Amino acid sequence: MAPPILKLDDIFLSFGGTPLLNGAGFQLEPGERLCLVGRNGSGKSTLMKIAAGLVEAQSGEVFRHPSATIRYLHQAPDFDGFDTVQAYAEAGLGPGDDPYRVTYLLEHLGLTGEENPQHLSGGEARRAALARVLAPEPDVLLLDEPTNHLDLPTIEWLEGELQKSRSALVLISHDRRFLEKVSTATLWLDRGQSRRLDRGFAHFEAWRDQVLEEEELEQHKLGKAIEREEHWLRYGVTARRKRNMRRLGELQDMRSRYRGHKGPQGTVQASLGDAKESGKLVIEAERITKSYAERPIVLPFSIRVHRGDRIGLVGPNGAGKTTLLKMLTGQIEPDSGTVKLGTNLEIATLDQRREDLDLNDTLAHYLTDGRGENLLVNGEQRHVTGYMKDFLFQPEQARTPIRELSGGERARLMLARILARPANLLILDEPTNDLDIETLDLLQEIVAGFPGTVILVSHDRDFLDRTVTSTLAPADPEMPDGRWIEYAGGYTDMLAQRKTAQDDRRRQEKAEKEKVAAVSPAGSPEGPKAKGKLSYKQKFALDNLPKEMERNQAAIAACEARMADPNLFAKDPAQFHKLAAELEKLQSNQSRMENEWLELELLREELEG
Repeated sequence: MAPPILKLDDIFLSFGGTPLLNGAGFQLEPGERLCLVGRNGSGKSTLMKIAAGLVEAQSGEVFRHPSATIRYLHQAPDFDGFDTVQAYAEAGLGPGDDPYRVTYLLEHLGLTGEENPQHLSGGEARRAALARVLAPEPDVLLLDEPTNHLDLPTIEWLEGELQKSRSALVLISHDRRFLEKVSTATLWLDRGQSRRLDRGFAHFEAWRDQVLEEEELEQHKLGKAIEREEHWLRYGVTARRKRNMRRLGELQDMRSRYRGHKGPQGTVQASLGDAKESGKLVIEAERITKSYAERPIVLPFSIRVHRGDRIGLVGPNGAGKTTLLKMLTGQIEPDSGTVKLGTNLEIATLDQRREDLDLNDTLAHYLTDGRGENLLVNGEQRHVTGYMKDFLFQPEQARTPIRELSGGERARLMLARILARPANLLILDEPTNDLDIETLDLLQEIVAGFPGTVILVSHDRDFLDRTVTSTLAPADPEMPDGRWIEYAGGYTDMLAQRKTAQDDRRRQEKAEKEKVAAVSPAGSPEGPKAKGKLSYKQKFALDNLPKEMERNQAAIAACEARMADPNLFAKDPAQFHKLAAELEKLQSNQSRMENEWLELELLREELEG
């Protein structure tokens, strides 16, 4: 086995009270990809900063190979002194590194390099920081939430980059699918200590549950052993004659271990507030459009959203997901077309920018809207500190300013607030950002079992697959042009449907090329004979193609008429998608036949002089 390139051993760190890290550590070998998982507030980012040398542990050992280069992805990069993103990214290169690598990375991350670093959005700043740490191809990469603010195409590109990279990797992420594809080993940080699984994240949850079950069993056995020893102490014959000091000492030790055992952090306990049932038709949009500076964001688009639908919006950044979402919910007006909202709607919204948060507000004031110490949850009065416990906040945090919370804790706080409000329409814009795996599990259960309607924007493929019933995506994912298509099912279902459509188009294009080759005047056995006449097959095609085109055009008209029924998709989405595929095939055939007829007609005119 190769010697470790990075090693942390018996790390201890406390900020007062319960230690954050108490004996944690790991070792990283060259080329290994280690994902670091644990609850929000368990110390993952702190342990990574200790590895990077940005935070010093109170005790423990840190070994970094003397010749190893280490790069750490900063959550808030410092752009001072840099006029362009290109200059900032190139500053991370070493003496022998290739500057072209910076240009390559910026291009794939959606940046030109000419941007002013002081005017970047949060997502653009994250992309610039990624380019800076990836460019030198260091021996060790420390990445804390690298997928935040990245769209799905960029996340999938980053997966490929990391999989083929020779750098050793320590990774923190909330994106399950990303962790599954990238990691080769897993480090679980729990109650200040670390446990290692020499397998990727795909195997983590089953292993974690097994560890916790074994721990619970051991604690149960310890309790039974204490009961037996106490029975001996009180009733044993030997005990009545004399004290066995050794057994008394062992009993005291067992009692101490039993009392000192700190169980795993609890799970969030929550359900969505009850609300009146909405009308059956929640949203009806008819041929809505939106453009900005002559750039189409949404071309004529129609949809009916019914009670119980769970719709996911996906697409690259800038495709118009949030714009379409806001049009559907009446927050902005379309340039043309109409949007009608149903009756009895009670809407709860979670915004991706967390604009609802006043960082100077306290947790209790935020949850109660400043209306005292109680809030109404599912028709029941709850004291704010009791409700906070459901979301793993301590009572003493009630007066804590929100600015002192971590990103994950802020996300959990917003979730607590939105779930306290009665709602029958949930609007979730990037709800998974910064949530730990256990809280994500809860959110998935709430969304999947919600009796009302859900519309959400997310780049989390696993979350989409587990929650939504249909997916809205740009017709062209690589170059969005304002056309949107609804696919049945989640993200994986959407990819499968797209692949089927692409395969059909390739087969049609191949067939068209073969037919064109068959009527080509040069180099084909079906070309014109030396006599200067059309072949029998060419004459037959020239005579019959107009009739076939007429029949095909009638089939196109019939198909379009059936799809014009506004209730078709709601009644039978499978039939709607089948008709859409059939229409695309008919239109492709029409184009092919028209081209073939034109080729033959030109050939006939040429041969007849």
